[in-house]
Amino acid sequence: MTTVLTPASPLTAADRCDRCGAQAYLRVVLASGGELLFCAHHGRKFEPELKKIAVEIQDESGRLATTAASATSDER
Repeated sequence: MTTVLTPASPLTAADRCDRCGAQAYLRVVLASGGELLFCAHHGRKFEPELKKIAVEIQDESGRLATTAASATSDER
């Protein structure tokens, strides 16, 4: 049997961390077909364990640096 993963859609502000409810920046796709969402903090905290069970990890935490840089330039 072949499993085909469709490209994941970008995470939005409506996607919330399953651990704390903050905005999610990581989507972890499981072999069972389910998914877990995590904020950047909890994604980093659980990363070693998540890598063991994940089929795919969509990490958009880099957007945080972009957002912070945009906010800083907007203040000038």
